[in-house]
Amino acid sequence: MVLWRDQCARIVLTDEIDHPGFLRVIARSHVREMTDLRPSERDQIMRAVFAAESALREVLAPDKINLASLGNVIPHIHWHIVPRFRDDPHFPNPVWGCRVRDSRRIPPGDLVEKLERFLGSALNRS
Repeated sequence: MVLWRDQCARIVLTDEIDHPGFLRVIARSHVREMTDLRPSERDQIMRAVFAAESALREVLAPDKINLASLGNVIPHIHWHIVPRFRDDPHFPNPVWGCRVRDSRRIPPGDLVEKLERFLGSALNRS
């Protein structure tokens, strides 16, 4: 689900049942590496990454945020912004690592609205 977009990137809420609130910032330019982008595009994408992190901290108050830019399977610039909780199924392992417990965090019913509002406020300033 797209929460925010501009000419450089979009922020999407993924459907990760084990990690509600897992966001991705996806570049619109189809390039393999951050250094393939123009400096202004890099700046705007990182601004979106930082806004996504701030939004998750404000809305979900996680114990930690994980940021990752991998792109091994799909060589296209995208960032993972993952709220982590000490009781999530994989903590302290990476979200792609082995599960260490069965647990389920139920996100607030208004998660989408809160994230959209925060991101719009943070990123749509002139």
